[in-house]
Amino acid sequence: MYKEILLAVDLQHDSSWTRALPVAVDLCRSGGARLHVMTVVPDFGMSIVGQFFPKGYEEELSRRAMAELHEFVKNHVPDDVKVQHVVSDGTVYEAILNIARKVGADLIVVAAHRPELKDYLLGPNAARVVRHADCSVLVVRE
Repeated sequence: MYKEILLAVDLQHDSSWTRALPVAVDLCRSGGARLHVMTVVPDFGMSIVGQFFPKGYEEELSRRAMAELHEFVKNHVPDDVKVQHVVSDGTVYEAILNIARKVGADLIVVAAHRPELKDYLLGPNAARVVRHADCSVLVVRE
């Protein structure tokens, strides 16, 4: 069974977790795994863009994201599941892959958009995670 399960969520979009979270929780419960719940804060990309934001903006954004993630877990993850909260920044799929390596994830759980949203295969982030992950990836259709 799996021991370290990574679940990537977008706190601004319920569709990123409404079906994927229960699957991840069930897998954690069945095998005694730890759940790493992560969210990604976009970075500025080019350094020239960063100069237009106040000093310390990225750090404040990460702090707020961590507070929101803790609240999310408190409201949606049962108390009997061991959880680690992770906030990363950068490109979504790269952040997921990097955190998966750091926490030693043996399973990544990601949500994929519904086909009627004009995406008949996988979303670009889910597809890249599947292609480049060093561990198993479970794609949960929303």
